[in-house]
Amino acid sequence: MFIVGYLFEALGYVIAMVLNIYMWIIIARAVLSWVNPDPHNPIVRFLYSATEPVLGALRRRVPLFFGGIDFAPMVVILAIVFLERFLVPTLFALARQFGGG
Repeated sequence: MFIVGYLFEALGYVIAMVLNIYMWIIIARAVLSWVNPDPHNPIVRFLYSATEPVLGALRRRVPLFFGGIDFAPMVVILAIVFLERFLVPTLFALARQFGGG
């Protein structure tokens, strides 16, 4: 059963890393919204294409514009922090229970 424990541990590390990277991508997109970036820049296009599916779906379900400020990135960051604080430690606890790390 120790193999299952190591699987949960590795899954926890990978999910934590992906969530952390995505949080920084969301932050970069929010910072870019304060300036007028070149929409043809490959980095800007990557940031928009990586974040718009999540932010767009959230905006369609919940109107998050107040006073001209878009709060959708903040809600996504809060969801990411929740997942990092709940899901990742749960996976590590499961790993310990099954004899991993």
